[in-house]
Amino acid sequence: MTTETKKTTKGYEPRIKTLYNGKVLPALMKDLGLKSVMAAPKLEKIVINIGVPEAREDIKVLDICKDDLTSIAGQATQIRRAKKSISNFKLREGMPIGVRVTLRGNRMYDFFDRFISIACPRIRDFQGFNEKCFDGKGNLNLGIKEHYIFPEVDVEKSPKPHGMNITFVTTAKDDNGGRLLLTYLGLPFKKK
Repeated sequence: MTTETKKTTKGYEPRIKTLYNGKVLPALMKDLGLKSVMAAPKLEKIVINIGVPEAREDIKVLDICKDDLTSIAGQATQIRRAKKSISNFKLREGMPIGVRVTLRGNRMYDFFDRFISIACPRIRDFQGFNEKCFDGKGNLNLGIKEHYIFPEVDVEKSPKPHGMNITFVTTAKDDNGGRLLLTYLGLPFKKK
């Protein structure tokens, strides 16, 4: 990394992070009745998983998914392997079964911004995400049927659509705090 690159990225702050610090944080403190800024919920990390069951027969499919997820996240991915053998699924311990990436900091906020402003509108028949996808501790798990909603994916190199799981991990203590945080940040939920 050159000194010029360091200078240009040093002062960079993602749009969603600026929104959180400027508008979302005061609104959360008011709505939740908090006195300390440190008690307010915030986005901690985003974990993206793609399961690749076809990798048992053809390892090239795993490489394609790895490249796709790397281009979506902007960060190197990790190959996930089976922890134990399951004969009904023809699965042996140590076989590659998926790819995962964990985003934190500015990359997390950049991904979140691209997800809500570019990818969500490209989901077919999208009415908003279900609020029942919270886990009881303020974290949201979303299942996406096709990874083609991200413009970074080259459809010619990736001939088969893959589903993915996106987990938004927050510091909220309950679902209400997590829901408020993600709603204020712009994540669309279904209207009741």
